[in-house]
Amino acid sequence: MDRSDSEESAYHRSPSLDSKENPPAHGTFRRYSSLYRATTSSFYGLHSNPGPQASKAEYTSSKGSKYVVFYLDLSFIFLLELKRCNVTQNCCQCLKYLMFIFNLLFWLGGCAVLCVGIWLAVTQGNFATLSTTIPFLSAANLLIGTGSVVMLVGFLGCVGAIKENKCLLLSFFTLLLMIFLLEIVGGILFCVYRNQIDTYARDDLKEGLWLFETDGNIGLTNAWSIIQTDFGCCGVSNYTDWFEAFNMTQVPDSCCQEYSVSCGLHSPDTWWKDACYEKVKLWLQDNLITLGIFALCTALVQLLGLTFALTMYCNLVKTETYSS
Repeated sequence: MDRSDSEESAYHRSPSLDSKENPPAHGTFRRYSSLYRATTSSFYGLHSNPGPQASKAEYTSSKGSKYVVFYLDLSFIFLLELKRCNVTQNCCQCLKYLMFIFNLLFWLGGCAVLCVGIWLAVTQGNFATLSTTIPFLSAANLLIGTGSVVMLVGFLGCVGAIKENKCLLLSFFTLLLMIFLLEIVGGILFCVYRNQIDTYARDDLKEGLWLFETDGNIGLTNAWSIIQTDFGCCGVSNYTDWFEAFNMTQVPDSCCQEYSVSCGLHSPDTWWKDACYEKVKLWLQDNLITLGIFALCTALVQLLGLTFALTMYCNLVKTETYSS
């Protein structure tokens, strides 16, 4: 019995021939999987705690492979950054020239408005001066002022964009923002005090009738003549407004339905009976959609200008920060 135990222990201690020729399948898989992990880790430049088999595989690989992979990774990252910088630079250049063209058109429009205002001031005097309390509020002066402001804003935007000047871009943004805010405030005040403005405008226009055909008021005379002829009306509220202005039953010849010299001295049946103020007001209401579209387009153009200027200014600040 002692012999069988010793033989059995000897049998278990000595490896069999089958185990030498056919090692277990899971041992083979484990050995090759560890070799694969060691190889991949070395390829990607990772450092882990490899086993003995992985260490052998690491020695069998080329010594410079991990440096080559590291160099390729750096090259790939550099190419990505270079591509991103090129895209950003192209976008900045596109924004620069887009803003330049936008403000160039803006400046040319201002030049056109200014030229029309100067032409009216030279040839027609103070054309469309209907207010006596605000004598400078004429069509010519309004066009000259509007054209000058538009030209100044367009000039700042053009030069600031093409020169990439932060000071000019900031001045353009500030001035355009102030104009935009003033337009909003003016529209709100007009809507709130519309009735008071309506009453004030009627009274002021009636006072202006007293200056009709007087010295130095050719603009007011021409304006009333054109309005009454084109709109087919007479007076602010009715033709009796002229009686108070002339101190007699007389109206301008432009109030006649069929124009003739001194037709305003007789035949009241041939005079226009409609009020000019109501006619002009009705015309504005009929063209309210057109006026709204014009106001909306103007606001969108101003918002685009503000957006372009602010974006370009921020890009310039960011570029200077990174370069320093």
